[in-house]
Amino acid sequence: MKIKLTLAFVISLIFTFASIAQETKGYDPHKTFDPNFLNEPGNPYRDGNGAPGPMYWQNRADYKIKGSLNTKEKSITGSVTIDYTNNSPDNMSFLWLYLEQNLFTLHSRGYYITPINGSRNGNPGYDYGFNIKSVKVALDGDSYTPKYIVTDTRMQIILPEILKAKGGKVNILIDYSYKIPEVGSDRTGYIQTKNGVIYQIGQWYPRMAVYDDVRGWNILPYLGAGEFYLEYGNFDYYVTVPSDYIVGGSGTLQNPDDVLTKKEIERLGKAEKSDSTVYIIKPDEVTAEDTVNPVTKTKTWHFKIDNARDASWGASHAFVWDAARMNLPSGKKSIIMSFYPVESAADTMWGSATQFAKASIEYNSKQWYEYPYPAAVDIAGRVSGMEYPGIVFCSLKSKKRRLWGVVDHEFGHTWFPMIVGSNERRYAWMDEGFNTFINHYSTLAFDNGKYLFTYHGAGSTKYLFNKNLNPIVSFPDAVPYSQVGRIAYFKPAKALILLRDDIVGPERFDYAFRTYIKRWAYKHPTPKDFFRTMNNVTGEDLDWYWKEWFYKKWTLDQAVKSVKYVDNDTTKGIVITITNNNQMVMPVTIEVKENNGKVGRVNMPAELWENGGEHSFIYHSTGMVNSVTIDPDEKFPDIDRTNNTWNSGTN
Repeated sequence: MKIKLTLAFVISLIFTFASIAQETKGYDPHKTFDPNFLNEPGNPYRDGNGAPGPMYWQNRADYKIKGSLNTKEKSITGSVTIDYTNNSPDNMSFLWLYLEQNLFTLHSRGYYITPINGSRNGNPGYDYGFNIKSVKVALDGDSYTPKYIVTDTRMQIILPEILKAKGGKVNILIDYSYKIPEVGSDRTGYIQTKNGVIYQIGQWYPRMAVYDDVRGWNILPYLGAGEFYLEYGNFDYYVTVPSDYIVGGSGTLQNPDDVLTKKEIERLGKAEKSDSTVYIIKPDEVTAEDTVNPVTKTKTWHFKIDNARDASWGASHAFVWDAARMNLPSGKKSIIMSFYPVESAADTMWGSATQFAKASIEYNSKQWYEYPYPAAVDIAGRVSGMEYPGIVFCSLKSKKRRLWGVVDHEFGHTWFPMIVGSNERRYAWMDEGFNTFINHYSTLAFDNGKYLFTYHGAGSTKYLFNKNLNPIVSFPDAVPYSQVGRIAYFKPAKALILLRDDIVGPERFDYAFRTYIKRWAYKHPTPKDFFRTMNNVTGEDLDWYWKEWFYKKWTLDQAVKSVKYVDNDTTKGIVITITNNNQMVMPVTIEVKENNGKVGRVNMPAELWENGGEHSFIYHSTGMVNSVTIDPDEKFPDIDRTNNTWNSGTN
């Protein structure tokens, strides 16, 4: 529609923009302390208190997968059988599945949005993708060859009959193949090492999309940056590889006698009883892959993992393999296993990976929720860092601090999103940010905080509160790559660290956070479910905090405006006036230093700012005051600290 610009219209625009500028300048308490935030009522599916409602439901997908690795073609041929249960109150006439390998075609949406200079999660120019050979469904005892439509990274199956609500079941069988991308969006791929190729295999089968009570089918395309949102179920899978290959996979190996030597089985038995690392395959037992007379025989490795949302694996002839026992709070035992090439085997590198992972998982199991799987697997290869249930992929180049960081982070994803099944493709911060938060405390606990990263100080504030940053609640794929670390990882982590350590307190926060995990374990929470849980369990109305940190780009500027003696008498105390100059608010800590050597502090809540941006109070000093400082420990993200201190000008 074309608009004719009259003089009156232009003048009205000028006044409108001037009004908006005036409204947004400075601090308005009604924007921060918003009575309508999170004001929607609960429903039978999701309670107003943040818990699943009495009629909460979710669908289920159980998988049986057979995959064969062709090392010559670097491809996978497979079949997947999905038993899908519709627990929703809705009848279904169609289903949606994800075909995420279709990112790696020259006509995918992800390819078109990849910058010309490339990106970590883009398509660097492959033209691969899934080759769907056949699709069949069995419904109500009858078998069909249904119509299906492939659109980018998604497949819609048109059902020949209605899949009934509240327990209807359908069996889906898909035969497929695909060529493995060498650089698979830093989530899957392969790399040549001294003794052979290492494969890290993820997104290797068609997967059910989630149908939930919030959006129905969740069908955002896979563009590379946004991760995954998956249903829970049991996985029973088989991986066929050359007979000299070793496979590490999600879950428990079902047929060790078929694929391992007697010596390897004996060593595994020792590792299951040892807190120290035990070699299953030693570095000097790894030999170069025979490329002149390649192995033509194969072995099939059989794994199972239950109550999971995915399953992945890694394979190579080049693996050093070590393992150790993990001790869980309930008294149960699990095992941690690391697979890596000889060139990464130094103690400063992957020789430490098993003990790093053991420390991380044991800490988080005790602190938050017990590790749920019978094994944990860490595979070194091309992928710099990616997580799946019971298995993670990390870079074979990592060492020391970087190795601890990536191992701790990727196994931290066990809790978010493997246990708490949030929608990563829509809310990256609900897994990356929460995980980075728990990483802070596992790192603090490891080796006296040897690798601790600080979240306080001016440098952190400048990094996290740049005016050009997107809000935390943004589509992952809509965030520039240069901002992803700040928006999805560090800013939400800092928000939670401050809330725990300096606002709510560790005892109340930890109980609330554990309650959130327990409530939503193996379920699908939304951001508001988290916010409401934390409000209700801590007993604090934290709506102002969630709004300013997660939904807005506001900044904090607290200041000491003036200091005056009561009745001009140094013995009667002082009147301190402080201001909140920007839209973000935080609690207030004031430190007062007196000439006589006394140092005192006053701690005031954020509700101080509900009535306006200026506040005066009496501090009962007893003599001359040297200085008054707001936020003396520099914990809060104040963007201008030049106005944080009042000095008397005397010593």
